[in-house]
Amino acid sequence: MAASAATADSSGFARPVDVRAGARPHAGARPPRVPWIAMYHSVGDRFDDPYRVTVTPGRLDTQLGWLRRRGLRGVSVAELLAARARGEGRRLVGVTFDDGYADFVTHALPLLRKWNCGATLFVLPGRLGADNAWDRLGPRKPLLTADGIRHAAAEGVEIGSHGLTHVDLTEADDAALRAEVSGSRARLTELTGAPVAGFCYPYGTVDRRVADAVRQAGYGYGCAINPGALTGPYALPRVHVGESDTAARLLMKTGLHRWRRRASQGV
Repeated sequence: MAASAATADSSGFARPVDVRAGARPHAGARPPRVPWIAMYHSVGDRFDDPYRVTVTPGRLDTQLGWLRRRGLRGVSVAELLAARARGEGRRLVGVTFDDGYADFVTHALPLLRKWNCGATLFVLPGRLGADNAWDRLGPRKPLLTADGIRHAAAEGVEIGSHGLTHVDLTEADDAALRAEVSGSRARLTELTGAPVAGFCYPYGTVDRRVADAVRQAGYGYGCAINPGALTGPYALPRVHVGESDTAARLLMKTGLHRWRRRASQGV
């Protein structure tokens, strides 16, 4: 199902397009490779970071600079998929930030602008202005308020759903699954005034039932971490990028991802 989303203008930030995430290759054509999508979470102080979900602003600055020096540009997943549907996008890398931490606006957004990059921010409309209560260890970190999300959207960041409350959807019953998937999309559409094309599975976990629910709710794509046997636009794998990822490690991860790429059809 095609979904209206966003792609970048000359500044690297978003303007509306049609995301053809589910487009199939022409008969006899070589199946497209799964795109390289980086996964970030919080950007800030790493004094207490047991889950390794935080990068410092300095490290993010270095990583975005590394991309640009290699002739690559970080973009939202919507832009990446739209470019690939046109047979383009070889020099684009998806950049995602999970959970919607408040530090995205204060620390990540200025660096994205500095390096002329875009990004997708996956947020939790059921936890607006709350914190990361699902992380039992480590510090409580504030999440964006409705105003913070609207600010990010106004700056051209693609806003996607991470569900309502950050629960493992593979363990949710059908009613809870619908609320987390369809309910979060409706809330975000109302909050931002724009359609929501992207979904990110909490904890990165997905099965066919969950992927089908995301597709049926009208999303154009779904991001996981390692979706196992599932492939396609509703089971996009991503690469974790953390504080320890220097230029050498990023180069290694780029190479390893080439080996794990599969045809992007499937679910």
